[in-house]
Amino acid sequence: MREFRYEQPDPARFYRALAADSVEQLGDYADLRGARLLDVGGGPGYFRDAFVGAGATYLALDADAGELAGLGEIASGTVIGSGMQLPFADGSVDICYSSNVLEHVSDPWRMAQEMVRVTRPGGLVYLSYTVWFGPWGGHETAPWHFLGGQRARRRYRRVHGHEPKNRFGESLFAVTTGDGLRWAARQEVADVVAIRPRYNPGWSWWLLRVPLVREVATWNLVLVLRKHPVDAT
Repeated sequence: MREFRYEQPDPARFYRALAADSVEQLGDYADLRGARLLDVGGGPGYFRDAFVGAGATYLALDADAGELAGLGEIASGTVIGSGMQLPFADGSVDICYSSNVLEHVSDPWRMAQEMVRVTRPGGLVYLSYTVWFGPWGGHETAPWHFLGGQRARRRYRRVHGHEPKNRFGESLFAVTTGDGLRWAARQEVADVVAIRPRYNPGWSWWLLRVPLVREVATWNLVLVLRKHPVDAT
């Protein structure tokens, strides 16, 4: 959480810390060595370095070519495309991972379903997103997003003289904790391994059981699912 204040002024510091944290957390659920991992919304490469260092074969997808080229040339194994229509075959990756991307797509649960689709039977889906009513839900427009996304966007433009990087209604959408819990419960092709608040203290998991409280007390929600194995019968 200490690194959040560097997301805008020093993104390299922020995203490297986030990538290291991601490898550590994902390692609790899957062996990364030799695994084919797809990072949906992979960005410029900070996560690539971390996952390759842990032994994974890394594939990345992003809709923004400029974002992918943020550290120089676009690396091999990178695809430009939409998370809501992943250009990968069914069951083609061992692990499908996405961090802080879901709130930036207009149809988030279509993207989540696509992540499950491209994961092999028995493979793992790790989906983490910033929740709207949490402290950082409005990203750089927080905490004014509590008064409405468009109002927060207008205020940012008035104060700073330009649009925020994350524009509500275009590249930032209101995705709640409850939305994630309901999607996990209604999907039928994967077992739910874990649901937890990502950046909160470990003891705070029980807050997810309390409506309203879970919305404002959660920075980021993690959904971990394991796709059902093929029925041999």
